[in-house]
Amino acid sequence: MKRRAIQVGIEGRVQGVGFRAFIEMNAHELGLEGWVRNRRDGSVEAVFQGAPDAVANMLQRCQEGPPASRVTGVEPIGEGVGTFEGFEVRPTV
Repeated sequence: MKRRAIQVGIEGRVQGVGFRAFIEMNAHELGLEGWVRNRRDGSVEAVFQGAPDAVANMLQRCQEGPPASRVTGVEPIGEGVGTFEGFEVRPTV
């Protein structure tokens, strides 16, 4: 089975609005592995690994975000970044 892994930065009003929980819930729903964390600059960073269609779906969901968020950008940081088991919320960096 072909897999894709991508690391992204998500900007806008994405902290204090349940964004990490939104990401974690959607990642589980789509069968993705990886992680999500807040960054001190106010953005959110995440890695999604799984079937290419599921990763593309997750990136679209990131553009929308949870109801209280306002996403202004989802920017790729890197492709093919590691191998993960499960999905976790990591501490802020």
